[in-house]
Amino acid sequence: MIRVTDPDATIAFFGLLGLSEVRRMENEKGRFTLIFLAAPGQEGVAEVELTHNWDAEPYDGGRNFGHLAFRVDDIYATCQRLADAGVTINRPPRDGHMAFVKTPDGISIELLQDGSLDPAEPWASMPNTGSW
Repeated sequence: MIRVTDPDATIAFFGLLGLSEVRRMENEKGRFTLIFLAAPGQEGVAEVELTHNWDAEPYDGGRNFGHLAFRVDDIYATCQRLADAGVTINRPPRDGHMAFVKTPDGISIELLQDGSLDPAEPWASMPNTGSW
């Protein structure tokens, strides 16, 4: 579970990674919404739970949470899709194997290549940006 301040932005971010909303639960008494996301075919198996507390509060230290990791079919295409959508690639996939990005709330996401790809430009010579 990760806490989010802007559910729409976070759902859009995970949509770029191939996840979509599979169910949502509103709790008026507790003043929160739970949103569950999954990759196709993973509903009920491997899901990300987003918690949106209705009363605003800042969430910092996302890196202290650790990170989520997703295996992807083509790390270069995934990073390009994210970059084209305005997402900063904090740790580019210089080795063709691993990259890091962050959600709109600063949660680190590790992208891991399924199998192996040879290092390729522009990624191979791209520096880190910010923290990851």
